[in-house]
Amino acid sequence: MENQLTVLSESLDKKLQVLREIQEYNKEQEQIFLADTANLDEFDAAIEEKGRLIEKLEKLDEGFESVYGSLAAELKGNREKYVNQIKALQDKIRRVTELSVSVQAQEQRNKKLVEQYFAKAHNNIRQERKSSKAAFNYYKNMNGGAVPQSHFMDSKK
Repeated sequence: MENQLTVLSESLDKKLQVLREIQEYNKEQEQIFLADTANLDEFDAAIEEKGRLIEKLEKLDEGFESVYGSLAAELKGNREKYVNQIKALQDKIRRVTELSVSVQAQEQRNKKLVEQYFAKAHNNIRQERKSSKAAFNYYKNMNGGAVPQSHFMDSKK
């Protein structure tokens, strides 16, 4: 029983560490999109690393739930015997939850930054397209390409 409680505690410690790492990658992503020119390669690398960390977090969750499932009944029956370990676990769970909420808030802020970046890029492309079309029309008009041939003129000489 003591060993299983230790495993739960270590699992929560690892979850806290992984969440902190995700938080750091979120900060990197935020800096990427707050810069004048976003480096999309760095953004992609951060996304890939976060994906790896999220998979690790999911495995830790599955392991925690598995161990806790086997302990739950015994803990309820001997609550007073393990009161200190239970309080420590509850404290770690509280910290994991708080950090998870913080990470989710960061993700939402970053999502808005990414959406703003791509909306701005889309508008820039649209403006470039309009400018290019205007330049082409000007060139065409100046070279007489847009002057229609008169139907009333005699083409025979």
